[in-house]
Amino acid sequence: MRLGGKVALISGGARGMGAAEARLFAKEGARVAIGDVLEREGREAAAEIAAAGGEAMFIGMDVTSPSDWDRAVESVASRFGRLNVLVNNAAIYLRGLVEETAPEDWDRVMEVNAKGPFLGTRAAIPAMRESGGGSIVNISSFNSLVGTTTSTAYNASKAAARLLTKSTAVQYAKDGIRANAIHPGPVWTAMFTSGFPDTESIERRRAQAPLGRIGTVEDVAYGALFLASDESSYITGSDLVIDGGWTAQ
Repeated sequence: MRLGGKVALISGGARGMGAAEARLFAKEGARVAIGDVLEREGREAAAEIAAAGGEAMFIGMDVTSPSDWDRAVESVASRFGRLNVLVNNAAIYLRGLVEETAPEDWDRVMEVNAKGPFLGTRAAIPAMRESGGGSIVNISSFNSLVGTTTSTAYNASKAAARLLTKSTAVQYAKDGIRANAIHPGPVWTAMFTSGFPDTESIERRRAQAPLGRIGTVEDVAYGALFLASDESSYITGSDLVIDGGWTAQ
């Protein structure tokens, strides 16, 4: 069991990449807390893990709320006694060039995608310190590494999460707390299909990846599993790009 004895909190864990991470973490021995605003889907995801023999709980939470984060971490500690892993997975996507992005839309994307991981990290650090250390995995994006013609606010928000990761890594290494970022390329999720709803745009994305396919949620989950586990104990402040070779071009 690669996560035997560990406790993980995953934001945005009700569906997509977050749900895949929760399932895989539980399969590898972790006790998992799923945090999300999607209550029905979140409870179903937790029930699915329990039915497979794992241990999971659902916590209704808005990642833009400091009090929700504090309550989530307290609930995890109360139920499982510790917190070893935080995956900041929750995010929203918005297409639009600079001139097409309304200030209020920019603010909303930043609230969820940049402030959310900040609040989660801030809330988790004391609990991880008490647990003797931990691993924070921020799900950023390959769009944080390169400019694109599809989104402005989303790309900027994910770049903010990338640098938050590095700052966290250097500030809390002395506490045994590691922080790393994953940068997925196009992955089959509801977020991806909402941004690229037609077959032609999806085919263009697929053709641009040297490996010639759209990624799966499991591709990302296995990367998160590695960074959450002790196998990556000498890795912090790093970027794990899971994009089929997209940014290597």
